[in-house]
Amino acid sequence: MREIDLALYADALAGEAASLAARIERERNRLRQASVEQSAREELPAAVVGQLEALGLLSTRGDVQALVELEESLDAVELLQAWVEEALSRVAA
Repeated sequence: MREIDLALYADALAGEAASLAARIERERNRLRQASVEQSAREELPAAVVGQLEALGLLSTRGDVQALVELEESLDAVELLQAWVEEALSRVAA
């Protein structure tokens, strides 16, 4: 393997990891918002909840399984990144 090929691949993996991390954070935010909305739904009068739903509020849905899958994907990319960095070190030495 050539050093430049490994370096370019490492850069691409860094971009993929950053993208996955951003998607994970967005999903976590959706889950937090959905939790707040669920609490509001439980504590506010039904008529108010109906009005809010008609306005398109209280409709956030988070997906725990999607979050788990994203986290597993990030873990896999990070393992690949570590392998590429190790290979890059070997080639450079």
